[in-house]
Amino acid sequence: MKAGVTLLIAAALAAPATAQTVEERLNDYPTAARADYIFGCMATNGQSRTALEQCSCSIDTIASILPYDKYVEAETVLSMRLTGGERMAIFRSSAMAAAIVADLRRAQAEAEIICF
Repeated sequence: MKAGVTLLIAAALAAPATAQTVEERLNDYPTAARADYIFGCMATNGQSRTALEQCSCSIDTIASILPYDKYVEAETVLSMRLTGGERMAIFRSSAMAAAIVADLRRAQAEAEIICF
């Protein structure tokens, strides 16, 4: 009986921490990063109120799927792929770089389905 009570207390204490962690994960994108994404998205999709709503939805969806540190990694790899030179070849050819970008592409595809 005592073990059951201890288990219930432990579960009750763990539940709020889990909820906080999920909320932190959903809100871990800085405002400037969200705004930068939205500005770029609107430049591509039109400068309308509809585009603003769709682009805002898109970054929110991406944030719900991909933690901010993974988003930054993928954006960095994509940026480095645009840079010329022999030293940047690792960003174009390595399996690790491809996997990082693939995670972002999957999140973007999900956002496209949901928001546009």
